[in-house]
Amino acid sequence: MNQQEHKAQQRKANVRTGLILASIAIVFFVGFMAKMVYLQH
Repeated sequence: MNQQEHKAQQRKANVRTGLILASIAIVFFVGFMAKMVYLQH
């Protein structure tokens, strides 16, 4: 494996990790908003 292929694989891994973390943050945010709406009523 050369340097270019390694960089491409690392970039793909970083993008995947970023998407996973972003989706977790979105789920927590939606849950928090739902809790706020639910507790208001």
